Amino acid sequence: MTPDDVWTYWLGPLDARGDADAEHTARWFKKDAAFDAELAQRFGALHAEIDGGAREAWRDDPRGLVAYVIVLDQFSRNMFRGTPRMFASDARALVAAKAGIAAGLHLSLPYAAATFLLMPTMHSESLADQEACVALFTALLEASPAELRAGRGQHVAFAEKHRVIIQRFGRFPHRNALLGRASTPEELEFLSQPGSSF
Repeated sequence: MTPDDVWTYWLGPLDARGDADAEHTARWFKKDAAFDAELAQRFGALHAEIDGGAREAWRDDPRGLVAYVIVLDQFSRNMFRGTPRMFASDARALVAAKAGIAAGLHLSLPYAAATFLLMPTMHSESLADQEACVALFTALLEASPAELRAGRGQHVAFAEKHRVIIQRFGRFPHRNALLGRASTPEELEFLSQPGSSF
């Protein structure tokens, strides 16, 4: 298994603008049990290796680093959906992502790949990470051609939505039940509203 295997499966063929096709983007953020099962069958062993500390050499190459982050940050959310293990690899993914960000990789990668390098900052329950997330996605947007900014602006809006929740609660309330955390009355009221979880 190589970084290219992860890129091909998750990102698919990227166009000249660095964007993925509709087939791949459609499955990234929706709940699909069949897709989750397929991903687990294909990449479960690789995830276990990386989460256990193997494949660290992937982090030495931009393409490998993005694949490493996708496995820990994205594949976990599909493979372990509805369980605490969804979030168990977040810390390791965040460390790797921050190394790439510090090297400026997000500004040289194809757009779709860059967004997934930044995702661990969006998933973090640290306000500092959330502030960085908004700034990073804003920088990506500003570096985009003018004709693509309307569509790519949704990533900034989504980052801002995450930041607002962390500013208000210091955590993502929709994770509370899975992680065995007691929700406050204010969080319960928030969770009763549409669009309160991701």
